[in-house]
Amino acid sequence: MLLAALLILSLAFAGQASAVSWYFLRYYPASGQKFTSFSGEMTIPALPRAATYYLWPGLQPTDNSGVYQNVLDGRSGTWWIGSGWCCSNPSLPWGSGFNTYASERITFDNSLDSSGSTWTSTLTRESTGETVTNSFALGSKSFNQALFAIELYDVAWDFGQLAFSNVVITSTGSTDSSWCNSTPENYNSATTYSITGLSASVSGSMVTCKIGSVILEKPA
Repeated sequence: MLLAALLILSLAFAGQASAVSWYFLRYYPASGQKFTSFSGEMTIPALPRAATYYLWPGLQPTDNSGVYQNVLDGRSGTWWIGSGWCCSNPSLPWGSGFNTYASERITFDNSLDSSGSTWTSTLTRESTGETVTNSFALGSKSFNQALFAIELYDVAWDFGQLAFSNVVITSTGSTDSSWCNSTPENYNSATTYSITGLSASVSGSMVTCKIGSVILEKPA
């Protein structure tokens, strides 16, 4: 069902005939929980050519109505990264962003505010300190899927590995932290990956999951 939702909601390609390839890992929280933040670092891979490469961490809600993403976009021939909600229900403007280049590290931080009404995304280009922050009225969404994704249109996975590090995901709703130490879903067993440095802690009803590295290495 996620694949169908993402095919419908993919950036800028709804209604067009394209060959799409999906590679993603997906975490679910424990029953009755929802995710309230998702942060980490992404190491930028080489960009072989101008093509529709979308590489992203993101959150998807229980109703599969869209995807809240920090998208690394290769269409122009230079990587650009920005945050947003794809693509409707609600319809929201895409956030701002910046260009980035191979081997740079980008910090992403997505969090629900204390009022529970707004999600805020901050992206930081560590090499220069450049930062963009955008807010999205997504408080009505209950996010129960955290994804590390590669989304490709009419192009192969030819850029090497996609590496995330210092990942922190929080959930609320119960003290069950078992999801953090569980193996994520590997969609269609399509990805060779590695995960290191898992740890979970609980404070009140908040579970904090820390992951040292998540590396999507190559197609399986």
